[in-house]
Amino acid sequence: MNYVYILECADKTYYTGWTNDLNRRIEAHNKGLGAKYTKARLTVQLKYFEEYQTKEEAMKREYEIKKLTRKQKEILINSKNV
Repeated sequence: MNYVYILECADKTYYTGWTNDLNRRIEAHNKGLGAKYTKARLTVQLKYFEEYQTKEEAMKREYEIKKLTRKQKEILINSKNV
């Protein structure tokens, strides 16, 4: 399974990424081993995720979410509880 996820950083900004192991990836982010963006904004909290069968589908959706405005991301987050 592949996942697209949105994290809320300590500074209240959002980070969107994809992974094939959601729990391991969030743990890595919180240890400072994730993306450079989250490393400077610890700790992070999972706010939203979607599941996909293929890496390509997840990466495509990640790109779509990254283009959304903050308001649109908040609507997406509020549409589905984690």
